[in-house]
Amino acid sequence: MSANHDKLSNALWRIYRRPEPPIPWDLDGNLPWNEPAFSERMLAEHLDQSHAAASRTHAERRKMLAWLLPRLNLDAGAHVLDFTCGPGLYAVDLARRGYRVTGIDFSPASIAYARALAAEKGVENACTFVEQDVRQAELLPNMFDAALFIYGQLAVFPRAEAQALLSKIAASLKPGGKLVVELLDQKLVDKESSSWWYTDDKGLWGSTPFLHLGERRWLEEEKLSVERFYIIDLQTHDMLTVNLCDQTYATTEMEEMLGQAGFGLVDTYPNWGDLDLYDRGEWVAYIAEK
Repeated sequence: MSANHDKLSNALWRIYRRPEPPIPWDLDGNLPWNEPAFSERMLAEHLDQSHAAASRTHAERRKMLAWLLPRLNLDAGAHVLDFTCGPGLYAVDLARRGYRVTGIDFSPASIAYARALAAEKGVENACTFVEQDVRQAELLPNMFDAALFIYGQLAVFPRAEAQALLSKIAASLKPGGKLVVELLDQKLVDKESSSWWYTDDKGLWGSTPFLHLGERRWLEEEKLSVERFYIIDLQTHDMLTVNLCDQTYATTEMEEMLGQAGFGLVDTYPNWGDLDLYDRGEWVAYIAEK
């Protein structure tokens, strides 16, 4: 009891002494995607069709692909890179349409699911799924006809890393290849500070009783939002601390970054070009051609 009391006391003091304002990119500024138990819980969120907090629903994804494919103008058998592919939902859909796909993600549960899904749909020979941090991925030059970097995933990297990733993808594309980037509209991002708490014994943050404390801060100079989560296991009194950074970009800055990466033409689509998505107003899509 004493050891648990000490752990709880230390956890509460750590929360009390947290830096204010938060330090950008502290604790890697990201979720523990590759922690096995967390990746299993995150996979359940990806597959939950009652919300789109982790992945878009099947219906929304079909609308996106129907809008994107004519703009990508891919030949039969074209090779597509799905960067941060998650459980392979887009990749397998693309493979079933006759394309070859390489998906990269460092969530073990998601990659395992993607491989199983490809086998279930009979397209395992058209899909390659790699369990790896995209920052460490080595891509051959002129390998892909198109690439996807969607649902805001570029925003979880600091600016310098984001620029390096865009350059890496550009180098891996064939001449004329296209990259799709999807980011939140900087003008519409919530810039108000907020905090919350709740208890549960299921969901993303655990499978035993826990207390979740959260807060959100907007850092104007960096154009960055930081969410800090403190999850205390009510049985062991262990605490998980997560600082989740979300870097936003003005459209002009992202267009410049894509140009610096090696793309010669960038088409920008606020509101997903008025595509019929439930949350289209929150997003800006970019299609950049090498």
